Amino acid sequence: MAAWSHRAADEGLARRIAASLGVSEPLAFVLARAFPDEGEAERHLRPQLAQVSDPFAVGGLREAAERLVAAVAKDEPIAILGDYDVDGVSSTAMLVHFLRRLGGRPAFFVPRRLEEGYGLSMAALERVLAEARPRLFVALDCGTNSQPEVERLKAEGVDVIVVDHHVAKETRAACLLVNPRVHDAEDAPWQSLCTAGLVFKLIHGILKVLRLAGDERGVRIAVKDYLDLAALGTIADLVPLRSENRILAAHGLKALGEARRQGLRALIAVSGMEPGGVLTSVDVSYRLGPRINASGRLADASLPLRLLLSEDADDCLRDAAQLDAINRERQEIDKKVTEEAMAQAKAMGDLAGYVVHGDWHPGVVGIAAGKICRALDRPVIVLGKEADAAKGSGRSVAGINLVEALTACADLLKTYGGHPMAVGVSLGLGDIEAFRARFAAAVEAQRAAGKPAADGRDLEIAHWIRPAEVTDQMLDDLELLQPFGEGNAEPVFGLRGFVFDRAPLVFGEGNFRHQFPLGGGRRLNFVAWRMADRMPVAGKPVELAVRLQWNRWQGRRTPQAEILDWRYAS
Repeated sequence: MAAWSHRAADEGLARRIAASLGVSEPLAFVLARAFPDEGEAERHLRPQLAQVSDPFAVGGLREAAERLVAAVAKDEPIAILGDYDVDGVSSTAMLVHFLRRLGGRPAFFVPRRLEEGYGLSMAALERVLAEARPRLFVALDCGTNSQPEVERLKAEGVDVIVVDHHVAKETRAACLLVNPRVHDAEDAPWQSLCTAGLVFKLIHGILKVLRLAGDERGVRIAVKDYLDLAALGTIADLVPLRSENRILAAHGLKALGEARRQGLRALIAVSGMEPGGVLTSVDVSYRLGPRINASGRLADASLPLRLLLSEDADDCLRDAAQLDAINRERQEIDKKVTEEAMAQAKAMGDLAGYVVHGDWHPGVVGIAAGKICRALDRPVIVLGKEADAAKGSGRSVAGINLVEALTACADLLKTYGGHPMAVGVSLGLGDIEAFRARFAAAVEAQRAAGKPAADGRDLEIAHWIRPAEVTDQMLDDLELLQPFGEGNAEPVFGLRGFVFDRAPLVFGEGNFRHQFPLGGGRRLNFVAWRMADRMPVAGKPVELAVRLQWNRWQGRRTPQAEILDWRYAS
């Protein structure tokens, strides 16, 4: 059983929010815990595209926009290389599609993971130089720390733009760099944008350059046309869904659901959803994102990029089906790796952070790291084997900065990089044991410094309610908080005054469910996943920790409470 905690909201502020925003009291209390006043609460609840900041305020962006406009005007050869994850693929698709609309003819590339590694590697660069012979090179979602590669490009007379959000090391690349973590204030509203969000702002900046020059394309082309891809990369990359990220994700999800791009329409269809329907952040994270990522992990990451850029419906259906097949293969490999890596981690005992290593496919270790991290509530690095090196990925928990932890181990590492919650790393096989000890110590040092948040296995109750307060308006209001994700967690409600009038019904593999009448013909459906071995008895008062939402099925919706934990009332 998890520990429950609750931090009471300012009642006066909650009631003012309820009155001024016209929302139900439970939602008002959730907002009052997170925001200092009604204005901030409203900006979060109802994000507006007009609230997106001036793109020229982002360090280096205006210069990058002007250089791209000049390159298109002069018909210079442009090469774009984006990383092979969802953020990189979405970013590349956006910029390639947009430059084509301007009349440019950019060549695009994705690293071949097993042959070239990730990001802007020298091997990938040599392929770009040989095939595209660019005059302007653009690196997306990589390149901040690629100093030798940038120098190689400069030696060939190639101008370089890097658009990236990864943490810079001491020897960052000397080029035209758009990276808020390098140039901009920590409190800038665009500080936590991933590369897809930055490319969205870059497109906005290019359109502004054109408008200022009196070019009609700056008016004819709408930056909103790229909200779908911006949201795809933003949600999949696990960046905090606050400030500008929230604006892009909220409006972009609607555009994603509309599926105006043939490639997205086909991808949504093979993912088991209806194009034109309502999409959630869960759909992006667990349905669309994995199918895009699977190709880069196991095959050719250019496949999802071609899919997103194609306008041929038949080609898109074929490519989407191929991505779906690759993803099923990935799932089988992932299951085996996760089981083996989890067993290895558990055998180490209770550590501050884990480093596990095996003869595993390097393309799935990031997925395994994420699953083990969530299960153990500890930062985890999962290393696969590649030739004479160990290469892998890490995932973190709230309050532990993985980049800082790896920096403390830098002398043991060949390469590392990423952002606080997700990193990539490589090292010699002989250094694994030393790295394991050093990494755990670095994580423990952060914990001792008081940086981490509460134990992720514990439950923070956002607000206590009674069953009668679960109204249609409350559930409608809760949907205004979406999309949920990092930095905007779905609220957990404490349900008091509840008695199971009969034993819950067991179903599936260790789950249980129950129906409770709310009056007026309404009922609240309870579901508890993998908790059938611990069910409350009928007739005894309990307290429940639940997530509340509409359950939509075949055009109908019913109130649902997902039980996360329960305890007998004291």
